[in-house]
Amino acid sequence: MTCVFVQIRCVPGTAYRVADAIALREIHSELYSTSGNFDLLLKLYIPEGQDVGKFINENLLDIDGIERTLTTLTFKAF
Repeated sequence: MTCVFVQIRCVPGTAYRVADAIALREIHSELYSTSGNFDLLLKLYIPEGQDVGKFINENLLDIDGIERTLTTLTFKAF
């Protein structure tokens, strides 16, 4: 499995609704509200052999209220 972090910027006033929609999909390992340029931080594991971009597009980016995302791929845990 590939560990991926996705920072999510929401349309103003929609962060809790977006977080609820993500939680209902049960695709995440952890989901946090954050300060700064992004509103939410999502940690998820992409199943082995699946395309990361396609997985995120099909399982996350169709949620209303998501304005922008920044995805960080991980390589090795120390």
